[in-house]
Amino acid sequence: MAQKASKTLAARNSSVLVRSHLIAFILHALYLILHFTFNRPRALKPYCLLAVPTLVIEFYLDRIGRPTYAADGSLRSPGEDLGAAGLTEYMWDVLYWTWGCIGAVCVFGDRAWWLWVVVPLYSVWLAYSTFTGVRSGLTGFGGAGDAGEAMGAESKRQKKMEKRGARGVAYR
Repeated sequence: MAQKASKTLAARNSSVLVRSHLIAFILHALYLILHFTFNRPRALKPYCLLAVPTLVIEFYLDRIGRPTYAADGSLRSPGEDLGAAGLTEYMWDVLYWTWGCIGAVCVFGDRAWWLWVVVPLYSVWLAYSTFTGVRSGLTGFGGAGDAGEAMGAESKRQKKMEKRGARGVAYR
């Protein structure tokens, strides 16, 4: 029972990687079969432009998440958690969205590649929301925002205390 968490993480990472490689293989093979069956000459350029980066992302996720074993079969490293928040989560989002775009292109045609525009827009929205979140967090420190507005705001408790005639809190 030693290293149960590591063994669980290694098993989960292995199953996630096998599943993602299988899905990617099926989608890419289906697209290429349809491409060469119907002989669409210009359709390979957007595929290469938009699918190759996701293959790089998939290779990177495999590299960091693949468990390594020693020669005797014992677990040496379970790999990084592929369900972690942050950049890993964003990479999975890009991967899933591209798979959806490839599926849409297979069903609806080459104009479905325009769905991939959502990925950069999503990145811009994430950057903006992160910036505004940091900015609002720094309001009380005099960094960003209106300092007079932040200092002038009173809580309900402070208003009640002033109504009763209390002058404030005395610190010793």
